Amino acid sequence: MHIFGESHSFGSALFLLLALALALSFEFVNGFHDTANAVATVIYTHTLKPTVAVVWSGIWNLLGVLTSTGAVAFGVVALLPVELVINVGSAAGFAMVFALLISAILWNLGTWYLGLPASSSHTLIGAIMGVGLANSMLSKGHVFGEGVNWAKASEVGTSLLVSPIVGFCAAALLLLCCKALIKNEDLYKAPKGKAPPLWIRGLLVLTCTGVSFAHGSNDGQKGMGLIMLILIGIVPTSHAVDLRTSQASIEELMATTQTISFQMDRHSPGVAMAGFGVAAEELSSFLKTTGKLNNRTFASIGTKCREISERLAGRKSLAELNDEQRRLLRTDLYLVSEALGKLNKQNQLKDPAVKKSALALKARMDAITKFIPIWVKAAVALALGIGTMIGWKRIVITVGEKIGKEHLTYAQGASAELVAMSTIGAADYFGLPVSTTHVLSSGIAGTMAANRSGLQMATLRNLLLAWVLTLPACVFLGAALFAFGLNVVLYFTGAK
Repeated sequence: MHIFGESHSFGSALFLLLALALALSFEFVNGFHDTANAVATVIYTHTLKPTVAVVWSGIWNLLGVLTSTGAVAFGVVALLPVELVINVGSAAGFAMVFALLISAILWNLGTWYLGLPASSSHTLIGAIMGVGLANSMLSKGHVFGEGVNWAKASEVGTSLLVSPIVGFCAAALLLLCCKALIKNEDLYKAPKGKAPPLWIRGLLVLTCTGVSFAHGSNDGQKGMGLIMLILIGIVPTSHAVDLRTSQASIEELMATTQTISFQMDRHSPGVAMAGFGVAAEELSSFLKTTGKLNNRTFASIGTKCREISERLAGRKSLAELNDEQRRLLRTDLYLVSEALGKLNKQNQLKDPAVKKSALALKARMDAITKFIPIWVKAAVALALGIGTMIGWKRIVITVGEKIGKEHLTYAQGASAELVAMSTIGAADYFGLPVSTTHVLSSGIAGTMAANRSGLQMATLRNLLLAWVLTLPACVFLGAALFAFGLNVVLYFTGAK
């Protein structure tokens, strides 16, 4: 069977299509689970009719995905254990992909069925942590917990605690400021089946649009990253590296690798690597959370850069490389790029000239390995957009009716949406893992408290319980499904 430019057995083709279907299902569920938060306020303030609101939100989610850069997509991939990322076509790699997708889908469907607006981002990150823990436990020579990005886990844990407080307080303060500055009493009363004044209606539509677009731009990329992992693992001939890379870009990459190789050798005088394989092992160790910097790390980067330069010598196109050479090139580019990125974050590139060359090389390497075909963006955009239009109602009812004891007012809806939209923008700018779901839901609660509308404590307890349980539940699901999937794959392949 011929798929994506490669010939596959029936079993391999079926496996590929099933994995892609699961990845798109994750984005479909993400659409009606998360984006319902964006339309709840415009629906319950009668700014837009439900059908119009969800279609409008779906369109802007779609546009957000199509215009995204892909940076978030590969940021998610970087959270995974490095050995699974560079060996995604192995049994463990396949088990990882399925464990991530199935655990995230199961938790999202469960919380959606209960009408609880939980965070899809934290769902996926929890599953990634679970896979990392299970991989360290099942792999020989690994220390338990090695390979898990504990710094990111700490960020997520902090955001779980801080973001609801930020949403609650910021939305409450904004509503109180509105009451002090804008004396139109109608804004602070429950809508009576009619649309708000034109200016507040425009503001609510604008914030709904902003939240929807940002959600598509950010959350849609998570599905892209997972789809690219699947394609790299099953159809590496056409997806391991970007075959559209020009000859000029190849020559620039070679020149920069030679520069970095010389500079890294200066950092590690008297240190010589035994070979390319040893260099790869050294960089893999360094990229693990327990990996520590030493002179061998610099020497390994220099060694790998020389290997990359030799492999590309005389090539006018990456299509000239055979299948195995493309896989090896991707692995080398990934290891060197991530190592340089980690060195930069640790402020280990003291020399300005070295830092400039390192960042330039990283950018050129990432351009070859971290690319997303337009059809992948289109497929994810369509799945997210359709999901937005279909399953929105359960979450919308919770946000609009079950958080406060009174109907959502125009001013409350505008305040909560403005806080959510601003928070997304700030989080994207600073690279913080803040959940829009948490901010908006707690923002609604904050406006209810500020308006003295009363809060439905049973709903708030359920929301908080879902938010607190998301991470540990998905860690467990990810770990259990990874272990189960790995043993199933090994059994049927005869390796066990």
